[in-house]
Amino acid sequence: MQVSANGVHIEVDVCGPDSGEPLLMIMGLGMQLVAWPEGFVDELVGHGFRVIRFDNRDIGLSQPFDDLGVPSVPLAALLHTLRLPVKAPYQLADLARDAVGVLDALGIAKAHVCGASMGGMIAQHLGFAHADRLKSLTLMMTSSGARSLPRESLKVRRVLMSRPRRGATPEQTLDNILDHFVRLYGVIGSPGYPSEPTQLRERIAGGVRRSLRPQAVARQIVAIAADRHRAERLPRITAPTLVIHGEGDALIPVAAAHDLARRIPGARLEVIPGWGHDLPEALWPQLAAEIAAIAKRA
Repeated sequence: MQVSANGVHIEVDVCGPDSGEPLLMIMGLGMQLVAWPEGFVDELVGHGFRVIRFDNRDIGLSQPFDDLGVPSVPLAALLHTLRLPVKAPYQLADLARDAVGVLDALGIAKAHVCGASMGGMIAQHLGFAHADRLKSLTLMMTSSGARSLPRESLKVRRVLMSRPRRGATPEQTLDNILDHFVRLYGVIGSPGYPSEPTQLRERIAGGVRRSLRPQAVARQIVAIAADRHRAERLPRITAPTLVIHGEGDALIPVAAAHDLARRIPGARLEVIPGWGHDLPEALWPQLAAEIAAIAKRA
């Protein structure tokens, strides 16, 4: 269903009973709500949650922002490296206000919040700028953005910066796109829980057929680069917080999790061996149980 959130049309999916504890799930860079697997959602519903997934603005079936143009990612990266201000079409703080707008549209005063990757960065903004709307906070495979943190390896960076080739036919173009994403997940996925290639390809194909907005990904990358002061605001977070990260995360090294846990008062850190930057089925029960445990603290 579509709701109006912060003046933006946002696609929302709600699973679980109306009486369940509301759990707002925020996905990462360029990822749609379907990137939260149905089986994982079922695990969370089994713990008593009313699970709310949504497409961030500019992604999936939510309102596009193509009228804002396509920013230069290399220029934004250079300015970020030089510690100069980056001008973005919109900010992560705007995406956080969208998330609050989703809660408003559903009539929810306070919710548990779980954010993954860029979604975890948005969730951090909720934690320090909208503290009255949070019951608990789970930050999954994400980072404070602190300058001192190690970055992804050169191998990962090369795959991230590569682009799928346009084929002679739409079918060939789709195959090239799927090849690109399968190669990406082969690099950043969980070394201890590798995905079955055919299932991975089918899952990616479902998302691509639902929506594909590469220009929006560029806008979101620049929004991340423009978010300069997140780390220093993290001590303001008061909600019970879980920082959960994979020891084998090649995209956001596990040092980021230790940094987050140090910066957020009372945060609990859980590092899972063999986990990378994805959501392998074998870990769904453990991840759901960890989210339920931090929710009980609230």
